[in-house]
Amino acid sequence: MPDSHSAAPSRGALLTAFLLVYLIWGSTYLVMKFAVASMPPLLMAGTRYGLAGGLLYGFMRWRGEPAPTLRGWGYGAFIGVCLLGFGNGGTTLGVMYLPSSITALLVATVPMFLAVLGWLSGISARPTKWVALGLTAGMVGMYLLAAHPAATPVKVPGHQNLGIFVVLLASLVWSIGSLYAKNHQPAVSPFTSGGMQMLCGGAAMLVVGLVRGEADGFTLAQVTTKSWLAYAYLVTFGSIVAFSAYIWLLRVVQPALAGTYAFVNPVVAVLLGWGFAGEVLNPQMLGGAALIVLAVGLVVLGGKKIAPK
Repeated sequence: MPDSHSAAPSRGALLTAFLLVYLIWGSTYLVMKFAVASMPPLLMAGTRYGLAGGLLYGFMRWRGEPAPTLRGWGYGAFIGVCLLGFGNGGTTLGVMYLPSSITALLVATVPMFLAVLGWLSGISARPTKWVALGLTAGMVGMYLLAAHPAATPVKVPGHQNLGIFVVLLASLVWSIGSLYAKNHQPAVSPFTSGGMQMLCGGAAMLVVGLVRGEADGFTLAQVTTKSWLAYAYLVTFGSIVAFSAYIWLLRVVQPALAGTYAFVNPVVAVLLGWGFAGEVLNPQMLGGAALIVLAVGLVVLGGKKIAPK
């Protein structure tokens, strides 16, 4: 990742950041299912981000980054609660009720929220016809993927509608937090900012998890090896690496472009579901994946790559 003070990021840096967000976050839906199989969902997510945020923030301060201001902590708390408390927390609850691939598909509404809310709020320009076409293609591709019958059985039967509502609400609030983060930076360094947001968002999820009673009767002895390995992956790659890349992208590209990760994630999630969870690939799913890839290309080529200063 380039230096946080770089004025004009290179194509290589942008490509690396997008690939990290696309591929790593695409894998986290399945990995989250492995983690919550024997861990309480919000306590898992809260400690995951609290640990990752503490490590990242401590490292940046050790490197000599200045201490954030009180206002900066306020920004970090709001963004962290939106992106992680609501966004990731809601998604983590969603995988309790829905297959990982369907959860990823619902999160693909994020670019639509970002494009429309960004335009309405004046943060982004009005979507061009190519961006609009790309968003439409993404929605069609998302529908084709969601319509396939080979879904992984849900952990809590009968709560699919609740899971859909929770994940869509999480995507909306995540989009609001992403737009707010565009012009409200908690710290000079995006990595310090990311650590602050993870600490605040993780704390919020811990509080809600404790209020929900997730700690009642829970013991570490019941956590399986698979869940511990999944947890370690989520802390390191899912939180520190991918989330930091996303925070950096929000600073240097249009919000809708940064949000294209939500189009690619379902493709990765479906492929992993096929490879590791017994889901079946069919022509309908492959056609949906192709439309999603086309959608990302249209949004990338049809929108401005670098946000105005």
